[in-house]
Amino acid sequence: MRKRALSVLLAAAMSVSLIACGSSSSGTTTAAADSAAETGAEAADTTAAEAEEEQAETKAASDIKVGMVTDIGGVNDGSFNQSAWEGLQRAGEDFGIEVNYLESKTDADYAPNLETFIDEDYDLIIAVGYMMADALRTAAEANPDMHFAIVDDTTNSDLDNVTCLMFQQAEASYLVGMVAGMVTESNKVGFVIGMTNEAMNQFGYGYCAGVLDSNPDAEILQYNVNSFGDAAGGKSAATSMIADGADIIFHAAGGTGLGVIESCKENGIWAIGVDSDQSYLAPESILTSAMKRVDNATYEISKACVDGNLESGIVTYDLKSEGVDIAPTTDNLPEEVLTAVEEVKEKIKSGELTVPGDKESFEAAYGDVYTLD
Repeated sequence: MRKRALSVLLAAAMSVSLIACGSSSSGTTTAAADSAAETGAEAADTTAAEAEEEQAETKAASDIKVGMVTDIGGVNDGSFNQSAWEGLQRAGEDFGIEVNYLESKTDADYAPNLETFIDEDYDLIIAVGYMMADALRTAAEANPDMHFAIVDDTTNSDLDNVTCLMFQQAEASYLVGMVAGMVTESNKVGFVIGMTNEAMNQFGYGYCAGVLDSNPDAEILQYNVNSFGDAAGGKSAATSMIADGADIIFHAAGGTGLGVIESCKENGIWAIGVDSDQSYLAPESILTSAMKRVDNATYEISKACVDGNLESGIVTYDLKSEGVDIAPTTDNLPEEVLTAVEEVKEKIKSGELTVPGDKESFEAAYGDVYTLD
């Protein structure tokens, strides 16, 4: 009887134990399942959030707007502004961004043109030319959350939301000066500038140095029209130089330079273009051009905007980085001149030859030949 009772008690105890174990195991499985479910839900939420963020970023990239404000030369100056706009158009095609420009007819248009793009919430606003430096500073300081860029100005490099796009234009000007010195038959060449400042004078230093290094006997006639939008003034200056015996004239004058080219064409002498390959303007009269790749600069900073890599400070383009160069159109250049140019290009790139880009270094080597600074 006791054995039977003990068996019953043991069976009951085992049953309770099994129930207890079963309950414990069931509880653990449920907790793990709940935890896994929660983890899966969190992962799903994270994945969904990342997908939404990625989609938002992609959408934002397609909605990016980049605008540029021209100086008074206008977007069809065949030179500086036109090159900048061509680079921006290329960026629009390659990156799918919206690009636009506003033309400035006078200095008074700079501030309101910048303000128009600010009001329309553009992601990047590019000012083409140092003449907009003051207007851009005012706009950038008043809108610290917006990003700006300016060509040929370093005075705004202290601002955290401004990128200054600079060029070693003296290097390109040296090459075309070298061409002028080798090709001239009268030993008189000309240089017409739109306006003078530190950046623009680099064209003059480089050109004069190139002329004199290739032809020490050459005389360089020089004139400052004091405008980038005065084609008639450019034509008058060139015509006067031609009357004085110049048979090649280089211009660094934006829209004013169109008048220089016209005069050279009418009088049957060579013109040297600037900023872009201007041979298309007068194929029989353009000897070559000093290229300043503003188009590359506007393209690259637009790409940085798309990539989220905009940085403030100064970005400098030189011959080595393909930011400046002599024009690829060489139909009017003798073979021996081309060979000499290529040799000098390599010397500049390697650092063997340093082109003077300021008054002090130029005058140390050539004296006071350049008279427009």
